[in-house]
Amino acid sequence: MDYIVYIFLVPVLVLVVIIIGIVALFTNRNSHANNMESNQMSPKTSAKDFCLNLGAFIALYTLIASLLNLLFTIIEKAYPKITDTSNYYSSSSSSISWPVSILIVFFPIFILLMYFLEREYRTEPEKQNNSVHRGLTYITLFVSAIVIVGDLITVVYYFIDGQELTTGFLLKVLVLLVVACSIFVYYISDLRGKLTSKSRIFWRVFAGVIILGSIVWGFAVLGSPRTQQLIKYDQQKVSDLQNMNNQVTYFYQTKNKLPDTLLDLSVSNYYFTQADSQTGKKYEYNKTGDMSYELCAVFNKDSKDENNSTYPIAYPNNGTTSWTHPAGRYCFAETVTLNPNNYPKSIPVPAVY
Repeated sequence: MDYIVYIFLVPVLVLVVIIIGIVALFTNRNSHANNMESNQMSPKTSAKDFCLNLGAFIALYTLIASLLNLLFTIIEKAYPKITDTSNYYSSSSSSISWPVSILIVFFPIFILLMYFLEREYRTEPEKQNNSVHRGLTYITLFVSAIVIVGDLITVVYYFIDGQELTTGFLLKVLVLLVVACSIFVYYISDLRGKLTSKSRIFWRVFAGVIILGSIVWGFAVLGSPRTQQLIKYDQQKVSDLQNMNNQVTYFYQTKNKLPDTLLDLSVSNYYFTQADSQTGKKYEYNKTGDMSYELCAVFNKDSKDENNSTYPIAYPNNGTTSWTHPAGRYCFAETVTLNPNNYPKSIPVPAVY
């Protein structure tokens, strides 16, 4: 992180603390006034209250982290950052399986916990002022305020520094801003006692629409679960062919010739996967010359399809700079090229019978 960010960080934290302190002072003053009028003592926190509140806030933070992870992954895939690539290729996972799974499981849990809390508040309104609920609420307000201010500072910094404000970057900033502001508005309303049964229902529907819309958007950009499964099959096929390619190279180094068939590799105890895990059919190896050969497989998807995840791409080796492929049967043309510094030709040793 640039040192300028640290220069802004300290005053921002101080400002946020002051804001939260003012809010806390205002809320506590109203709460004490109400308590004095009703001559009631501050409510005690039971084990049930503690578990419900702690569980609800843990579910909330889990949902937020998963939602942001999902949306950032979608944005990065839909609006990729154009960077300079070198001869070495890297692969990054664009899977949304984990965040979607967490959202599907945790959102009903969060709604259920919030329903139990609301039911407790209807029968015993004073429980809304217990220390656990208020303490966790203040922490949530503090964190959301930091995110809001930090989000805005990041945009201003990028603008002043002359950095490119790409569509992907602005969408990420907008996502953080909307999520943080929504949380801040909800919990500040909760502290001030402004939330009613109808308003709580509105917030639940709003959260449900955001989560459901994000999941649908993710599947639209990255493909359905079936598409992801087919892509993973293709990734495994490329990985198997890469390993087979290495074994053929090792065979040439030790035998000074290419194997005629895959059986030659098998009987020489070279470890590689011979069959496609999806169809069970064996991969194809065709010797096309003294130092050239082909490795073939049947692929489900075009690796250049915009809806596909990033495929594993090998380092430049034996004349191959990438393992991109179309859908259907495709053969990778390979040529053995040995570096004498790293791969010296071995002298064949006569077999002893």
